[in-house]
Amino acid sequence: MTDRLSKILNIVNENRKIEVSKLSELLDVSQVTIRKDLDILSEKGLINREHGYAVLNESDDINNRLAVNYNIKLKIARSAAETVSNGETIMIESGSSCAIFAEEIAKSKKDITIMSNSAFIASYIRQYSNCKVILLGGEYQKESQVNVGPITKICAQQFYVDKLFIGIDGFSPTIGFMASDLMRAEAVKSMAASANKVIILSDSTKLDRHGLVSLFSLGDIDALYTDANIPDKIRETFEKKGIHVTTVP
Repeated sequence: MTDRLSKILNIVNENRKIEVSKLSELLDVSQVTIRKDLDILSEKGLINREHGYAVLNESDDINNRLAVNYNIKLKIARSAAETVSNGETIMIESGSSCAIFAEEIAKSKKDITIMSNSAFIASYIRQYSNCKVILLGGEYQKESQVNVGPITKICAQQFYVDKLFIGIDGFSPTIGFMASDLMRAEAVKSMAASANKVIILSDSTKLDRHGLVSLFSLGDIDALYTDANIPDKIRETFEKKGIHVTTVP
């Protein structure tokens, strides 16, 4: 995604609804250019279009979550992508930060193989020819577009990779990293058993809220990529537990 598209998405997020003419004025480009940009964002499901307006996607699906803090998630994705080498095979679980990361990997690396339980990610990066996707089977959750359950565990057990990249829904100093869905949490744990390193991709807002179920303790995580708004106390706690913390501005 270009810098202008990211700027448009941030503006729409801030205003929830904004005129095409206003976007044209703010970004100093023609309305024709803005409309073409909005078509791209709409096709990705990141915004909705109304006559003369760009409107925030209010639905509670992964497309809406993609649009929230998109620019920060993109910076996190680009930073984490530096740890992946051409020709590598990695695992990526479901979630908005993971989807943006998967696209960044698919665009910037050569001969990459991505294993995932996310049908959304498989579809999201399908146009990139340098990337092969292995979709782990299982029970399909329609809203999150992810496979879970015993079959997912069996599939994950057939492979072994160096790195698994995951998202989180919350954090508790006493419980650790948390998820919002038990079945998805179990699927991620199964994938982690087949990986040498578990790496979290998350904007800092997730570190200030609770999830519903326990996902991983601090000792289970090798690295965290987040933004510079992570509280100093939490960062110190992570680093004392051996978690390598990388922040983006």
